[in-house]
Amino acid sequence: MGVTIKDIAKLANVSHTTVSRALNNSPLIKEKTKKKILDIANTLNYIPDYHAKNLVLQKSHTIGLFFTSMANGTSPSFLVDSIRGVSKVIDVQYNLFVRGIDDYDDYTYINNKRFDAIILMSQSDRDNTFIYNVVEKGIPLIVLNRQVDDSSIINILSNDKEGAYKAGEYLIELGHSHIAIIEGIEGFKSTQQRKEGFLNSLIDHNVSIRQEYMIQGNYDMQSGYEGMKALLRLKQPPTAVFCSNDDMAIGAMNAAFESGLNVPNDISIIGFDDIELAKYTTPSLTTVKRPIEKISMTGAEAVLSLMKMNKDDKSMLQNKVLINTELMVRQSVKSRSSM
Repeated sequence: MGVTIKDIAKLANVSHTTVSRALNNSPLIKEKTKKKILDIANTLNYIPDYHAKNLVLQKSHTIGLFFTSMANGTSPSFLVDSIRGVSKVIDVQYNLFVRGIDDYDDYTYINNKRFDAIILMSQSDRDNTFIYNVVEKGIPLIVLNRQVDDSSIINILSNDKEGAYKAGEYLIELGHSHIAIIEGIEGFKSTQQRKEGFLNSLIDHNVSIRQEYMIQGNYDMQSGYEGMKALLRLKQPPTAVFCSNDDMAIGAMNAAFESGLNVPNDISIIGFDDIELAKYTTPSLTTVKRPIEKISMTGAEAVLSLMKMNKDDKSMLQNKVLINTELMVRQSVKSRSSM
């Protein structure tokens, strides 16, 4: 049997309550007594019973990282970057629990006995029911990736609208005027933001918006492939295509190759996200870098700060943080005049 608090108390000639306070760095104990108790604990190789401690403190030492869905609309690269970013910040003393909201029929098991805090990588307005369940139960919460119109909830997200605008503007500057878009999942906030940014770039530069150039995708390679096939069947196919994520852009490139076209000599393709694979496609994919790992790291830092604050201090944190995107110019886009 291991060393217990009672063993340390006996040797230090103090109560076990005093030992507990010393081990938990309580200000209610003199420094001299604290040092004496800690020295004895170190000499005896005392290992705290974290399970018992958690029960006393009503802490689970678990932080939840939730996604709208892990099966639909969450690409493997998006998932990996999100988890990697959070893991870089959260100390090993915490367990990281990763799950999709759509795995739950109800939210009975989402409570403050199971979770010390929750980070939500939100992709849809449908997540609001989950969000307000978490808030109602008093669990510290940070929402990433989507703006929630509630000043009491902290949002950290990329400026997708600005990034998509840059993508459209870049194609226009290179002389393209027949520009199509393959959109993301219908109902996702990111789909809406990227479409708005892209269309705004066309409007601001007096480029015609053609309904047949707007194709619904699903954020996966297959929908990018099928979307490009549909565009190439048009009487007047586009000379450039903006895909709302890189997975669809890769699918679109494959469809172009299969149709005997060269990217970018015959058709230019630009993506969104800047996944790791984007640098290694042939040709390398021009895309908008959306720093998911940085967003996740910032979210993890915010949630750790939130856990240490009392209610009055929470107003010190910004309720909305926008992380800038960056246009990554590679080889999948070419000037219209040189095509």
